[in-house]
Amino acid sequence: MITNEEINTFIDKIPPAPKALQATIMFLNNGELAKASQIAETDLALKAYLKNIVNKPIYGFKNEVSEISQIFGILGVSSSQQTVYNYMMTLLSPKKWELFKLRESTFHELQAKLSRRWKQILNHLHIEDIEIESAITLLPASIIVSEALFSEKKEDVDLLRSVNDLDLNTILSRLCGVDLFDICEKISLKWEMPKNIITIVQASSGFKPSKAEDLNLLGKWMHLLLFYELSQPMFIEAGLNDFIDFQVDYVSDIYDEFATLMEVI
Repeated sequence: MITNEEINTFIDKIPPAPKALQATIMFLNNGELAKASQIAETDLALKAYLKNIVNKPIYGFKNEVSEISQIFGILGVSSSQQTVYNYMMTLLSPKKWELFKLRESTFHELQAKLSRRWKQILNHLHIEDIEIESAITLLPASIIVSEALFSEKKEDVDLLRSVNDLDLNTILSRLCGVDLFDICEKISLKWEMPKNIITIVQASSGFKPSKAEDLNLLGKWMHLLLFYELSQPMFIEAGLNDFIDFQVDYVSDIYDEFATLMEVI
């Protein structure tokens, strides 16, 4: 079994961001898009990432958006911050994925789809909160950490999967003493996100509902979104759909509303 200390070591590898990135986030936190874009322009890797993400079909722009000031202006403060968080995780992502059949482009696609649709869900619910919007970045972050943990125990993972029909979240819990959503919590603490983000993410597991009705509702929407996205063919092929055990009873009260929203976005 992987100890809690070993897990914390993996979490600690999540960058402190380079100075330019730290400054970009600071200005975004203050709502200063112009200053944030000026700093981001100096980081060529960040600039390339932002251009790649924003020009994906899911964003629906007919013409290529290339200037950082344009990108931040289009995304707004909260979505820009969320996208920079996503970029921070790419600094930690493996050069070669061992357990999941992922490529850099596939992982970026997952980040973009989750971010875009979570934003649309929050718009639907009339919620404007920069921290809640950034909460969705925790799932791709935890997948990177899970890949690192599983790679350390690949033979054990393969054995458990061959002997028992276990989902990856259960295997992660057995081998490491934490599940995907516990890892999200650890990352949120490192990023100093507020406690309500932890509550939402844990509720999104479908097994740890919150007594706070408003946060539990967001957990339900996030649970449905995770299941919806990870059930797409490219992510089934990558093996990511084995992470989410769909809890239909937990989300039955909003399922039809969610399905209708997905049809129009």
